[in-house]
Amino acid sequence: MNAAPDTGARAARRRDRRVYTRSRPLLFALLAAARRRPVLRLGGTVLVNGTEPYRHALTRIPLDRAAEGTTGGAARELGGGGSLFDEEGAGHRAARRTVALDLGAAGVERLRPVWRAVLDRRLAPLATGDAVDLVPLARELAGATVRALLDVTADPAALSDAAAEVAAVAVRGHLPGPGRSRAARAAGPAAARLAALLTPAGQDDLDERVRDEHVSGEHVSGAHVPDEYVPDGKPGRDGSGGAGREAVGEAAGHVGRSAGADTGREAAGDTGREARQGAGGDARQGAGGSAGGRAGRDAERAAARRAMLAVAAVNTTVAALPRAAAWCADAGLWEQAADSRSRAALVDELLRVVAPSPLLPRVAAADADLDGCPVRAGDRLILVARHAVHADDTPPDARCPVAPAVAQLVFGAGPHACPGARLARAQLDDMLAALAPFRPSVVAARADRRAALPGWRTLTVRATALAPGPHGGSPC
Repeated sequence: MNAAPDTGARAARRRDRRVYTRSRPLLFALLAAARRRPVLRLGGTVLVNGTEPYRHALTRIPLDRAAEGTTGGAARELGGGGSLFDEEGAGHRAARRTVALDLGAAGVERLRPVWRAVLDRRLAPLATGDAVDLVPLARELAGATVRALLDVTADPAALSDAAAEVAAVAVRGHLPGPGRSRAARAAGPAAARLAALLTPAGQDDLDERVRDEHVSGEHVSGAHVPDEYVPDGKPGRDGSGGAGREAVGEAAGHVGRSAGADTGREAAGDTGREARQGAGGDARQGAGGSAGGRAGRDAERAAARRAMLAVAAVNTTVAALPRAAAWCADAGLWEQAADSRSRAALVDELLRVVAPSPLLPRVAAADADLDGCPVRAGDRLILVARHAVHADDTPPDARCPVAPAVAQLVFGAGPHACPGARLARAQLDDMLAALAPFRPSVVAARADRRAALPGWRTLTVRATALAPGPHGGSPC
């Protein structure tokens, strides 16, 4: 699948590579050196680069989702579980059904006015020849989307900053070096800040809806979209931003504990008091304690799920959108982006090449074979999504896209595939449609060395064509 890239594609790839080499130079060098081997064992770790071995590992090898060092394991250790990443069985299926409904076609359309309002306002300066930094735009867009989904009142920028800090601290805590101890000390305060921002405005929390759906088969919805993110007073509502990925999901558990602790204690106290008032003696205490414990665990799981959505949504959106825009500018893809007939294919291609979460950590739960390489139970699997979808050697091209089954792998595969894929595509589609008439070029770019996922700290663009949108002004 090696295509000879033209000059623009080479320039785009050189720029995009900086988000890896400036933030994780040693890790990028190791992965690049091993990329030609579909499967490579390094001690107790198995690197998986090939397309089919990657798919096989996700769909046919039993995985220990609560193992130490994996996303689910970190969530379970820090927050007591229940963050989607570590769940299995009926509980996992019920939670995913609820999230999938929030992120389905109807949900995306309900929420679309929220991020379109951000695009309209943030990109308006392009029409007057001013420069626009796309990173703050992506942060606000992600924060506004998460705010609508989770029905919270926090400022979108503050919500995005807090989610980014939680993820960055979580990642630093798993990297070798002196930064691990500093990250451990920073994890608690960072989680507490995000937990405070995720306090729901109403009673419609995710865990409650999961339980209601599991019992009655009905889906309860009704998240609030703030008026300032709804143009023309049209209501909107939906799910998380971006393709929620597991490289940052580990932070969810820590926030779940921070947010769930006080809520759980309060719920436990109330439930226990009610039970004791209605019964007598030791039986009353036992029933109250048991019910109170369940209430506390439910509150903690609800907080962990909310945190998972916020952290994954914000970090993947902020990583993906500016990088995709830079690719369009450097590789000369604005013509494809401007054509509604080719834009959907271009969106898939850009998400494939950007691969916001370039690798997924897993642990095998049983012996298996990957492309002739024996895998033992307990082996660590490093699934390199970036290589599996040929992001490293095949540039994006809507006229000659890779197979959809390959491009889809950036969102995973099987029962644990990302439920936010539709939303990620819709957000990128709208951003490209808004930018394309201006044919912007990149005038400044600086990689983010601290972010959990490879991305830009600043990505400033300026219009090369001052074309108005379809209604005049910004083309949103």
